Amino acid sequence: MHFDIQSKVKINKQISLICAMTYKTYLKKDLKLAALLKEDTHVLKRRKNTPIRLIASIISQQLSTKVAKIIFDRFLDLYDGKEPSCEQVLATDPMVLRSIGLSNSKVAYVQNVAQFFKDQKITDKQLYTMQPEEVIELLTQIKGVGRWTVEMLLMFSLGHENVFAVDDLGIQQAMVKLYNIKYETKKELHTKMIAKSMTWTPYKTYACLHLWKWKDTKAPV
Repeated sequence: MHFDIQSKVKINKQISLICAMTYKTYLKKDLKLAALLKEDTHVLKRRKNTPIRLIASIISQQLSTKVAKIIFDRFLDLYDGKEPSCEQVLATDPMVLRSIGLSNSKVAYVQNVAQFFKDQKITDKQLYTMQPEEVIELLTQIKGVGRWTVEMLLMFSLGHENVFAVDDLGIQQAMVKLYNIKYETKKELHTKMIAKSMTWTPYKTYACLHLWKWKDTKAPV
C-alpha cells in the first residue's frame, strides 16, 4: 500500500510537470508573455467544498489578500477551525457573522450561497463536469455572486485551464503595462484584452496566474 501511494504521488507530479511544460510551450508564442513564464510553474487543482470556496471569494471582495485571510480565518474559527456545512452556515446568527468583520451585505451574500447550494443540492462532482459558462450561469443566480467571483472559483477551486477574468483590476493593470494598451473607455480596454486573451486559448487561466504574479512582484502599477 505504501508503495502504491508513493507511486501515485510520483505519477501525479510527472503529469503536473508535463502539463506545465505544455502550457508554457504554448504561451511562449506570445513573446511578451514568454518573459513572465521563466520563474514560476503553476499547477491547477480541484478543491472540495465548493460553497465554502465561493464564500471565501465573497469575503475577499474589495479586501487585500492579508485582510481577507484574517477574516476568513475568523469565519472558520466559528466552527472550531473546520470548514462548515451549508446547514451550519445557515444556523449561524447573522450578528455573529457580522462580528468577525463582515458587512451586512456580505453576511447576506454568504447565507445566500449556503441556501442556494442546500436548496439546489449542488455537489462538487456536478460542478467539475460542467463547462465554465454553465457554472457562471448557474451560480450568478445567487444574489451577491457576480461573474468575477465565479471566475475565481473556476480557476482556483474547479481547476479550469481556460478562464479569463477581464474585469479583474490586477489583470487589467498588468496587461496595460505589459502590452502598452492604449484606451479611452473601459469597453475599449475590455475589447483589446479579450482579443489578446484569445491567443492564449486553451490556457488563459495560466496566463492570468503569471500576469498576477508579475504585477505583484516585478511590475507594481
